[in-house]
Amino acid sequence: MMLLFCKSAGMKERLCFTIFLLILSISSEVRGYRILSVLPYNAKSHAIMFEELNKGLANRGHQVDVVGHFPLKKPVENYNDIINLADDSVPKLQNNLTYKFVTSSVLDKPVVPFLTSMFGSELCKLMDHPELKNLIKNPPNDPPYDLLIGEVLAAHCFLALGQHLKVPVVAIVTSPMWPWSSDFVANPDNPAYVPGVFSSLIAPMSFWDRMTNTLDLIGKKMQFYYYTSDQDEFIRKHLGPHALGVREAERNVSLILVNSHYSLNGVRPFTAAVVEVGGIHIPKEIEPLPRDLQEWLDRSNDGFVYVSFGSMLKIESFSGETLRALYKSLGKLAPVRVLMKVAKPDELPVGLPSNVMIRPWIPQLAVLCHKNARVFFTHGGLMSTQEAIHCGVPMIGVPLFSDQPLNVARYIRKNVAVSLVHDELTEEKIDAAFEKVLGDPSYMAAAKKISAEFRDRPMSPLDTGIFWVEYVARHGGSIIRSPAMDLSWFQIALIDVFGTLILGLAVAAYLIKLILNKLFALLVRGTEAPTRYKKIN
Repeated sequence: MMLLFCKSAGMKERLCFTIFLLILSISSEVRGYRILSVLPYNAKSHAIMFEELNKGLANRGHQVDVVGHFPLKKPVENYNDIINLADDSVPKLQNNLTYKFVTSSVLDKPVVPFLTSMFGSELCKLMDHPELKNLIKNPPNDPPYDLLIGEVLAAHCFLALGQHLKVPVVAIVTSPMWPWSSDFVANPDNPAYVPGVFSSLIAPMSFWDRMTNTLDLIGKKMQFYYYTSDQDEFIRKHLGPHALGVREAERNVSLILVNSHYSLNGVRPFTAAVVEVGGIHIPKEIEPLPRDLQEWLDRSNDGFVYVSFGSMLKIESFSGETLRALYKSLGKLAPVRVLMKVAKPDELPVGLPSNVMIRPWIPQLAVLCHKNARVFFTHGGLMSTQEAIHCGVPMIGVPLFSDQPLNVARYIRKNVAVSLVHDELTEEKIDAAFEKVLGDPSYMAAAKKISAEFRDRPMSPLDTGIFWVEYVARHGGSIIRSPAMDLSWFQIALIDVFGTLILGLAVAAYLIKLILNKLFALLVRGTEAPTRYKKIN
């Protein structure tokens, strides 16, 4: 019919088809959702992932209201920083963690009690923020919210806002899946082949590795549920005495977007309610470098090494002995140049080699994707290492805490990294690491190969995340809810089924034994009777 109309109107077929598509797109219903994004975590590295997703949703025409610690520096249409949670009671974790603090206050404490205190109960106190309290009591209705975006880590009191607002909840995991996050959507979490995020184990695992991994998974889950049970008080204080508790808030999550990808983190099963979006923070368009830095890197004809320990830890806070050992090793790399991120250069000891340039802030992705990048000297944070993989740059990892040891261990297995122990950074060991990665071309070749695998997807991580957020907003979370959510742990593990089968086999074996004993007794009697008769006669 359309072609007949075009011919009768004397129009060319391609022009007519273009006009038809334009009319169809204008007439089709386009609905923008109103989304509340709550990020109570005061770490810049966590905020980066949320920021990219929120900006992507805003660019799609959705109204995104953001509650967090890091407002945008450049405004984006439809993106509204409605509440800034940052204050002196909860300082931003950005370029202010010292090596001494990490080693004395993080590494020497059990990880789950530390997380559930510093990033759990302490952050739930932010529900007392006057503006947030007002939002809770007087949520907008012009229009009302359609969806809540929150984070899965430890402050799950904020997930209860989904029940309060009567909207679906999309949760983000800024790392690979935490030991407890799979339980929220009944996602398979088998320690036989899924290494724990806090370990450095890599599949396939030995018997003792699997034993350790299993006990570690069970122990950390039990600790997490114990130390976060007090969040019920925060929920009922601010959402009402009849509000459901934190465990119900967790099970109210419809979708989890997890910052992992099988090319880096290995293959594991996921339900429809868990979607991998590893690298979602990596923008499609790379931010240009400052002109002087661009020219310096362009003139690095022998290549350059990039040194950065992320957005939280200050590399200048390492001991003077360690930094002097690093200086000597970096100086030996010349004519290879070195670019180093140092938040506070005045805190560095004197003696920086002449081939080293330092900057307090560096557009990291643009640096790593520069054609002259040779090695990334890193703490092993997930987002930083994802950027290195995206750009195809091998690494020297110095992991300290959280998922960093596991990240670096995975990259070592894939031959794209070597590792150094953070409290054993001697000149000789740093020299050996650089000689190994710079001198062996297989590291760069492996990095380029994995980069291609990491990038090769049907949709970009951001488009994937946006699609599933919109999907939940359109249809709700029930359509991707696992039936396992309605089963108890022993039913999921088939203990009742196997128990019944074993009991049935045991009963059957017992009955067979009784029958055989009876038959045997009858046979014995049949053979003994004639003998007794003869003896009597």
